[in-house]
Amino acid sequence: MTQSAASLERQRIAELDASLSRLDLVNCVVESAGARIALRKPRSAEQLICDDDFSGDERLPYWADVWPSSRALAGVVRGIAGAGKSLLELGCGVGLVSTTALLAEFTVTATDYYRDALEVTRLNAMRLAYDGDTRLTAREVDWRAMPDDLGTFDVVVAADVLYEREYAQLVSAAIRRTLKPGGLALVADPGRAALESFREEARNIGLVETDVLTTLVVPDDAAGDLVARARPGASGLTAPSPGVQAAHKIRVFSFQG
Repeated sequence: MTQSAASLERQRIAELDASLSRLDLVNCVVESAGARIALRKPRSAEQLICDDDFSGDERLPYWADVWPSSRALAGVVRGIAGAGKSLLELGCGVGLVSTTALLAEFTVTATDYYRDALEVTRLNAMRLAYDGDTRLTAREVDWRAMPDDLGTFDVVVAADVLYEREYAQLVSAAIRRTLKPGGLALVADPGRAALESFREEARNIGLVETDVLTTLVVPDDAAGDLVARARPGASGLTAPSPGVQAAHKIRVFSFQG
């Protein structure tokens, strides 16, 4: 990148960051499977709760925190050779997994129900990945009405998206619809209510579960309000014991289309 191009890119990043000032973004360093990634994220998810959003469809800004499942999933994605491959993320949040996929040389489509999540993901992609904004497409997507033009992908990923029982069918159908034949789907989960129903739904529609990776994710102060308040048993958090720190027990499920 030439000096003038780099200067223009810095200006674009600064302008996007400034346009998101209402979110009160802060810098945070997130650890994921031994790698450290410096993200921009909202200071407080709780401060973004909107009564109109909640009364309309019980929507809460879970996207604004860095959930342990996304840290586990990012570590798996980083180990995949992405050059020449496409990746779709269902529920991108602040963009940890999508940005990691860009760094692994995937072409990425990041989707979320919140438009603000897409803008923060774009910001992190521009900051952290060379030509990240060029290889990133950000789409607002409702799983209840999947867009016809979304396309299909070599890899489809999702982190901690099964917290409502109805999502078992919605997420499995979204993966089936967007995964190329023979493609790879990765779903990271701490043991949410819809997990087992999702696995059954996935089997019923022809997704073949091929592997389960269990990993312990140590709590991270940079995660955010909602994660920090997780109790033992919540979000897969194990209870501490003498000499053993509490950790989020996350499983990453692999499926083949």
